[in-house]
Amino acid sequence: MRRLLPFLLAALLCGCRAQDHYTVIISLDGNRWDYPDYYEMPFFDSLATVGVKARMEASFPSSTFPNHYTMATGLVPDHNGLVNNSFWNPETQHGYSLSDPESRYDPRYYLGEPVWITAQKQGVKCGVIYWVGSDIPIGPEGNAYPSYYRKWDEQPHWNFDERADEIVRLMSLPKEERPRLVMGYFDEPDHQGHVYGPFSPETKAMAEKMDSLMHALYLRLKALPHGKKINFILAGDHGMTEISPERFIAWYDVIPQEWTERIVGNLPTSIWVKEGYVDSLYNRLSRIEHLNVWKHGEVPEYLHYGTSNRLGDLIVCPDLGWQFNFAPSSNRGAHGFDSKETDLMVAFRAVGPDFKVGYDAPFTEGEKSAFRNIDLYPMLCKLLGVKPAPVDGKLERIQHILK
Repeated sequence: MRRLLPFLLAALLCGCRAQDHYTVIISLDGNRWDYPDYYEMPFFDSLATVGVKARMEASFPSSTFPNHYTMATGLVPDHNGLVNNSFWNPETQHGYSLSDPESRYDPRYYLGEPVWITAQKQGVKCGVIYWVGSDIPIGPEGNAYPSYYRKWDEQPHWNFDERADEIVRLMSLPKEERPRLVMGYFDEPDHQGHVYGPFSPETKAMAEKMDSLMHALYLRLKALPHGKKINFILAGDHGMTEISPERFIAWYDVIPQEWTERIVGNLPTSIWVKEGYVDSLYNRLSRIEHLNVWKHGEVPEYLHYGTSNRLGDLIVCPDLGWQFNFAPSSNRGAHGFDSKETDLMVAFRAVGPDFKVGYDAPFTEGEKSAFRNIDLYPMLCKLLGVKPAPVDGKLERIQHILK
């Protein structure tokens, strides 16, 4: 018993500490892992010295809705329901699109259990600002939404300063009302990266603006009476790569329309093929340079994709920087490509009482990546002291960044 006592005390102290700490996690949309290297982002640089610095791998497809919901649930898009920003659901016989309120607010499209539901089922309050899924009634009755949330289309729509103000307000509530987890979404520098490309003056200005905004938010949180008990995390959904109209393959130049039932989405594209034409269309697309095509269930294992019934008979994804669509985009930047591509990886920083200090997390290329976004869910559960639901993410893969 005497030998076990130190371990029992350590476990008890760990549990008490989790109950006493808070976590604020921010997602900066489209914040490439190497923007802090190219641009003047002193706050990101400082967090690397006082906390944890890492290059985080997105899940495939490297798109906004699938990856935000992956971070919230610990499930890859193939398992969490949001297989792309837009897709066809044979169960509802209706397409899903982030711009379509009918499908966007339909809980049948959202599988798994977001961390705010996991936490609240175990008595832990959460506040969520514009994170994908937070304004959808996903959980059981009584826990369908976070304790504090705001609908994306509720007016007035909050700007970045207002979102930061709300985060500080939530963390300033009386202790019995205060959420232990706050999640906030900021939709830049993604937009600038799309329109002007990842290495443009406009994207530089926005990345540096977001760095300054996050610094101001962090200082406000640190100034609270319980500021030393707050874990502050900066994450994101995906990176960004350059595209051009010259690297474009048109759908209808290579796909006979009479062979298909439906073509949905891009990066990747799902093709629902008429009976008897799957092999013919697969063989035709397989011969086209810069296109990767897979039959349903045959996507390479490392992408963890392609088994959902919300994906077509064929799944097509172009090489990095190429477009496969009905018309070329006028944008100079895009994402959605193979998530193992370095351009699509995310800048991650974390600082607080539960994180190591001055720790540059190692990154291993390939399937055994040391840092994947599916692991954020079990890590958040660990920080909150709650039991996670069964997920694809693994705490042991991300444990090394914690004290």
